[in-house]
Amino acid sequence: MDMFPATPFEQITISPSDMGKMLQDINAHFPEEACGLLVGKNLIGKALVEIAIPMTNILHSPTKFRLDPKEQYDVFCWMDAHRLELVGVYHSHPNGPPYPSFTDLEEAYYPEIVHIIWAKLGGKWKCRAFVFETPKFREIEIQSTDI
Repeated sequence: MDMFPATPFEQITISPSDMGKMLQDINAHFPEEACGLLVGKNLIGKALVEIAIPMTNILHSPTKFRLDPKEQYDVFCWMDAHRLELVGVYHSHPNGPPYPSFTDLEEAYYPEIVHIIWAKLGGKWKCRAFVFETPKFREIEIQSTDI
């Protein structure tokens, strides 16, 4: 099984508990950008998240993130052993915008996966999902249901 999806995603499904885990991570790291991996399966254009894995932002920046390479390696080994794929990455934009920034597009190491961006809108965290079609991006549907 390939660790990275070949089919472009049109939708991502995430359990309410994993949505909560991302939100907890984002609040814990505010005002820095929080980040993490979304691991699961590609169901023919639909990303099914089986687990959201918060990661360390080694830049500790409010405007950029970079995953800790050791943590990332460990997750990739775990994914391989469990026959799962990287279906997404999430990160926060503590000061906006609620869509991918130029830096996000420029530095996307995995443009073929779903990119979930959390931003504060009206004082509350909201998330949106995007797929990158360099040099643009396209929003896709987030479905939050128990898996």
